[in-house]
Amino acid sequence: MKVLISDSMSARAVEVLKAAPGVTVDVITGLKPDELKQKIKDYHAIVVRSATKVTAEILEAAENLKVVGRAGTGVDNVDVNAATKKGVVVMNTPGGNTVTTAEHAVAMMVALARKIPQATASMKRGEWEKKKYEGTELTGKTLGILGVGNIGAVVASRAIGLHMNVIAYDPFISAEAADKLGVGLVALDELYRKSDFISIHVPLLNETKNLVNAEAFAKMKKGVKLINCARGGIVNEADLAEAVRSKQVSGAALDVFEKEPPAADNPLLAMEEVILTPHLGASTFEAQENVAIAVAEQIVDYLVNGTVRNAVNVPSVPGELLAALGPYISLGEKLGSFQGQILTGGIEEITVEYSGEVVNYDVAPITIACIKGLLDQVLDTYVNFVNAPFVAKERGIKVIETKTSRATDFASSITIKVRTKGGENIVEGALFGKKEPRLVRIDKFVIDAVPEGYLLLLHNEDKPGVIGNVGTLLAASNVNIARLHLGRQTVGAEAVSIWSVDTPLPKGLLEKLVKLPHMISARVIEL
Repeated sequence: MKVLISDSMSARAVEVLKAAPGVTVDVITGLKPDELKQKIKDYHAIVVRSATKVTAEILEAAENLKVVGRAGTGVDNVDVNAATKKGVVVMNTPGGNTVTTAEHAVAMMVALARKIPQATASMKRGEWEKKKYEGTELTGKTLGILGVGNIGAVVASRAIGLHMNVIAYDPFISAEAADKLGVGLVALDELYRKSDFISIHVPLLNETKNLVNAEAFAKMKKGVKLINCARGGIVNEADLAEAVRSKQVSGAALDVFEKEPPAADNPLLAMEEVILTPHLGASTFEAQENVAIAVAEQIVDYLVNGTVRNAVNVPSVPGELLAALGPYISLGEKLGSFQGQILTGGIEEITVEYSGEVVNYDVAPITIACIKGLLDQVLDTYVNFVNAPFVAKERGIKVIETKTSRATDFASSITIKVRTKGGENIVEGALFGKKEPRLVRIDKFVIDAVPEGYLLLLHNEDKPGVIGNVGTLLAASNVNIARLHLGRQTVGAEAVSIWSVDTPLPKGLLEKLVKLPHMISARVIEL
């Protein structure tokens, strides 16, 4: 088995791979795409960090490739869909930089409180301005954390050690789990109102993009200090700049930006109250060493023993069953992802119900896929096929798996019921021809939709003109419709529709759709 390391990596990782029986290693960094395309055909595994782009074109040329190992959490530089279609396992190393990123957020908070970067710059200019850089104590102050997943929980523990009062907003964690962390759960507006410092640790999703905007800043305590070491795009940078100018926000510390590196004319770059670092959250020697060794060990385990760990595109399933279970696993993940993007409120219980031929299999891997797809959409914690059940349990979410003999319209179907504080959501899916996934039910509505790509989910009154109005608005915005799926219960009551479109919706279009006559709600879903 031949392994290619195409990005700079700890020497310890190379040692782990070289020590494995029957494994040879080449370290060739800085390859251009065409060069990698030529070389990749000789290798069974490739280990990357963030520099190498494992594109669909590269994967197509990889005649012998079995596994891609990413030393780090994010796999945005790997075309996971193309890898899955080709049967290539994609592994990452979740958790390897959790402490490092959390510590960076805490360091940013301390730097904000004591104005350390500004005072340092002043000193280097030959100035001595003690009064100008008077700081504030952390002890006794309230830290509000948006999202208490792995990283947010570490930040909370460190802040408690600094004798801060820690509160959090996270609709996807139970009160019991928060109590164990020593964190008080509050509503978002209450967090804004009470916090002296706010640290962000949520994923970047449709629901969290521009979450912290002008409206949010207006609700915050005057003089609040903001830290974002999560993802760029969660904070509206133009609104933050205005909040700093108006003194509503007395200081901000950002490690991530909507565009990286930020444009030279970004107003935050010129503001002394704003501390900036170039996405250093995971950049420590220890973190890079940990993820490099971890990915090397995972690659060895897979090539030598056939053991899959921390795969993002396949659960641990015996090879002889993978062909039969694979389509169900894919369907389960898509249904879970769909559920995760339509939910509101904290999750209390997930029920996965199987009917038909699928009940004859061990459905545990499918259930894991359902949980993984769902939690991946709502948590900042990196969820994969290995840790999904543990993450659900840690969050106080009850998971129920049931098999039923009830008659359905399909040879096999999977139903996911999610109980939240606001009620129950139901989605059901089935396989057509034993391979083609379909979404066949959303709550009380029967539908036949292909769960892939960019989807516009509309809920409206069943009145004439709705479809025409939507189509006209999409056309005016140059959005091409690929497929349209309709569902309703009774004539003239309520209806749902799923519009499959070729491109993401332009900014502001969703708000226009919601304002159309007879429209109840509109959501964008990406599968």
